[in-house]
Amino acid sequence: MTLDGMPANRELVEQIFQDAPFLQSLGIELDAFGFGWCETKVRTTRLLQQQHGFIHAGALMTIADHTCGAAAASTMPESKDVITVENKISFLRPAAGPILLCRSDVLRSGRNLVFAEADVWIERDGARVLAAKMSSTLAVIPLGSRKSV
Repeated sequence: MTLDGMPANRELVEQIFQDAPFLQSLGIELDAFGFGWCETKVRTTRLLQQQHGFIHAGALMTIADHTCGAAAASTMPESKDVITVENKISFLRPAAGPILLCRSDVLRSGRNLVFAEADVWIERDGARVLAAKMSSTLAVIPLGSRKSV
């Protein structure tokens, strides 16, 4: 997959979803990606709800954070990876519905930092409603910097 002729780091993007048990426990899935962008989705369940029946802010933040990370990873050379250093999210309305969709786009990918944005929509009856918007800063790190607990 390419954008402007640049190849996406397919292996790294797919790996960061395969190697994230927390995402798997929430049901977040990689939907599509290319160089500098990523789309994900999750079918909502009662387990993702907060006390008022809306999707929990933590679930919205998680899908946005990981989608930004994947979009950033798609721009990395084979020897590099990314890790989040800062997120800012605005919740625009309570999210309730059967499917959450997220799209992230990289605004700038540099040698040390990557800046990305994500939109999180709730899909209901074939229509999309914007529920949250995130801006994210990610640090570029050497590949293989992962720690195990």
